[in-house]
Amino acid sequence: MRAFIHAVLLVTLYGVEAAAGAVATLGFSVVPTESAVGLRRDYEVLRADLESALGQPVKMVFAPDYTGVIEAMRFGQIHLGVFGNNAAIDAVDRAGGEVFAQQIDKDGNPGYWSVILVHRDSPIDTLDLLIARRSELTFAMGDPQSTSGTLVPGTYAFAKHGVNPAREFKAFRRSHHEANVLSVANRQIDACTANNETLFRLEQRMPAMALQVKVIWKSPLIAMDALILKRDLPAETQARLRSFFAHYGDTPEQRTAIAALKLSGFRTSSNDQLIPYRLMRLQRERTLIEADDRLTADSRTEKLAAVATAMAALESGGGTFLAPPGAP
Repeated sequence: MRAFIHAVLLVTLYGVEAAAGAVATLGFSVVPTESAVGLRRDYEVLRADLESALGQPVKMVFAPDYTGVIEAMRFGQIHLGVFGNNAAIDAVDRAGGEVFAQQIDKDGNPGYWSVILVHRDSPIDTLDLLIARRSELTFAMGDPQSTSGTLVPGTYAFAKHGVNPAREFKAFRRSHHEANVLSVANRQIDACTANNETLFRLEQRMPAMALQVKVIWKSPLIAMDALILKRDLPAETQARLRSFFAHYGDTPEQRTAIAALKLSGFRTSSNDQLIPYRLMRLQRERTLIEADDRLTADSRTEKLAAVATAMAALESGGGTFLAPPGAP
């Protein structure tokens, strides 16, 4: 119910219209990892170009978190969005979404990396030491739906060690990446998750702050964010969206517009992009089941069998974490 109310408030706040069949105004959502003010400016050229290509109004919605966006898409208020791979799973499964494109970063890379940071003067310089001293330390992660802020570090840094960050650090909180990094830089918290893109932008905008943190853990490669459209959009609108993003960046003006977003373009993708992250969720679940001493032996066996069945079904469809579908 709270997620539904959040979605209603989101739509009311930004004025995106819902419509049966043809959409009067196409709602295009982005969840910022930093202040939305600059991002709104950076997206304006792309938004205007998309509006021209579709022949209908396009309203940008810079939402505070993925949960509200997923619910808004579910109820037909958001029709297009940029999602991290973890949140994209729920947009596809719960909100009638479909992955149709993937971002390409400014250097042409197929992905990015999650990191864990501490202050540059901190005696904590390894993940093992962070975990060993977690009861003494304050820690922050990203949005619960964030791939680099929650899913990837939660799986590869913590779950495999049987650690639940939300319960086992001295204090735990959530915020967007930039806010968390600045909190570490200002010694307000001891450590946090973020990603290399956030660090790059911080180096450009606030170099003094960027110098106050150090990386103690880096993840495997994460596929760049997915673009998801609402599956019940008219076929013609879907075709125009696919064509627009597949070719956006062909002109010098378009290349300038996407460079402002720290991107070099978009590539065609599909729901298969999410297979590695579905597996990651299951791997994390398996590790936590194995470490849960509250379970009876029979209950643990039953739960692990269910996870194994789900993982086998996904793995039979292909896909690996280090080479997400669509990567060159």
